[in-house]
Order: sequence, then C-alpha cells, then structure tokens
Amino acid sequence: MSDSAVLTKIADDIYQVQLPLPFALNIVNVYLLRGDAGWTVVDTGLNTAAARATWQAAFDVLKMTPGEIEKIVLTHTHPDHFGMAGWLQSLAKEAGRDIPVYTSPKEDEQACLIWREEGDFNIETWIHDSGSPLEMAQAVQASTNDTRSKTHPLPLPLQHHQPGEPIQLGARHFQTIHAPGHSDGQIIFYDPADHLMLSGDHVLMRITPNIGKWVYSDDDPLGLFLQSLGELRALDVRLALPGHKKLIEDWRGRIDELIAHHDLRLNHVLDALGQGCRTPYEVAGIIFPTDRFSIHEWRFAVAETLAHLEYLAVRGSIQQAEGARLYSLSG
Repeated sequence: MSDSAVLTKIADDIYQVQLPLPFALNIVNVYLLRGDAGWTVVDTGLNTAAARATWQAAFDVLKMTPGEIEKIVLTHTHPDHFGMAGWLQSLAKEAGRDIPVYTSPKEDEQACLIWREEGDFNIETWIHDSGSPLEMAQAVQASTNDTRSKTHPLPLPLQHHQPGEPIQLGARHFQTIHAPGHSDGQIIFYDPADHLMLSGDHVLMRITPNIGKWVYSDDDPLGLFLQSLGELRALDVRLALPGHKKLIEDWRGRIDELIAHHDLRLNHVLDALGQGCRTPYEVAGIIFPTDRFSIHEWRFAVAETLAHLEYLAVRGSIQQAEGARLYSLSG
C-alpha cells in the first residue's frame, strides 16, 4: 500500500485518512490533527479488517503509535464515523494511554440506543410502517444488526462536548457548530484563524448528505438542515474537510447547490403524489433509481423520502392521514 493510498496531507498538522467501507459509498474520510499533547482523531471509520489494516498503514507512514493519540472527537455517531472509536481507544490503552472519546450529548444518546449490543432498536417496524414489504423490512433489520457488530467494541464512556463550546483539536482552536439534518446532534468544527471547516457529513462534494427521518429523529430534519445551511453560508470558509468525497473549495457555491437539490427533490415528491403514490416506500420508488439499490440503500431512500414528506406536511403543502404514514396532495 503506497503512502498516497493511505494519507493525504492537508496542512503541516492535518492529515486525511481514507478508510474503506463495505457499502456503495465505499470510503469515509477521517482526520488526524497533530498537537503538542499528541494526535486528535476526528471520526474513525467502520470496524472491519480492511479498515483496521488501513489505520495501521497510516500509523506506519506517520511513524506514530496509538499511544500518541490524545483524544478522539466524533462529528456524529453514524457507524462509519463512530465504529472504530472503541477499537482505537483499546489500542491506545494497550500502549499505556487512556484517551477520551467526545461527541455531543444527543449523539451519545443515539449511539446508546442503536449500537449497544443489548439495545432493542427496531428498524423493521419503522420501515414496514412506511409501506415497505415485510421481507424488505426484515432484511433491513438484519443489515442493521450486522452493521451494529462493526461498531464494537464500544468506546466507554463517551465524553460530551456541547455545541457552541470552543474546542482544541491538535494545535488548533475551533468553534463547535451544531449541524442537524443528517444526524440530529452532529457537530462540525470551524477554525476562524485559517478559515478551515471540518464539515462531517453536513456539506459534501459530488453527493448530497442523506437527510432522513428515522425512528429516533427529531421532527422536521430537512427543515433543520436547510436552516443550518442558510446560517453556515455566512461563514468565510476557504476549505472544508468533509466526511466523504473530495475537499470543498467553494463553500457557498456548494451550499447553494445542496439547497437547489432539495428544492428539486421536493418538487419530485409532489409529482409522485400527483401520480397516486401515498406511502414513503411508493414515493421513494419514483424519485430514486431503486431498481439497482441494495437493502442498505433502500433504507436511506425511504428515510430521506419520509423527511421530504414531513417537510411538506409541516408546511401545509401536503396532507398526512391521521395516525398513518399516508400522504396526499392538499386540496
């Protein structure tokens, strides 16, 4: 494995590590920031053999050991960002160093709900109630259970970092910003001295972040996401380091593209309802290329469709049947 396949040097004190994922979205970007007290890891990857080998290769290139990690900071606790936190924590402990793992209180709450082994998180009922066939709902639950196994060992305990608090990552001082939509408690980090943003999965290049309504989601995640984008657009960001795909060099231009994308998707949802679709599953089958989707991708398609339906219903553009996930055009 070549150095270039493992690490990208962003600045003298920041490196990007690209870790493999067993999904259609097959890479997650995580970051190492160097400081006097050691390295800060921002996000961690999904715990697979291939990802563990990539982390080891990154350590070898940097001539560092896990014992030189000062702390781990998670933008959010989706499995591809959270899944190796416990593994890295255990490696550091074996090297003689106890390291904290930080996330927001809301993300800690959701990690406990979804990823703990004894959890009773039920996604099968949720996706079946959204109109999906029972066989698909059962397959989604099985897929979720398999993903859960790739988040172990869990980091314990998680430390809380409150949105709005300053935080030091490596040698740099960042502002912590609550960035809901993709995940309710996601936090991103802005270095105003260098106009640098660690944008998590909130702003991505080439793909749009999944904005889904899940079993545990806050109400109106798409509305929260669009409001957040409008606020973040005012920041002077010369470079953003995202959780997937390429670095972002035109911050405001990319935010404008994301807002336009969701405006278009909302219109597509209205068109699907006009064609007689009523459930999130039916609408998803119209607005996404689901004929080639895996079970993993179907789950995200239904969740994103439901978020768009809720956005329209909250604003009175469509009607939702009492006590059911059935939608229709208003009037």
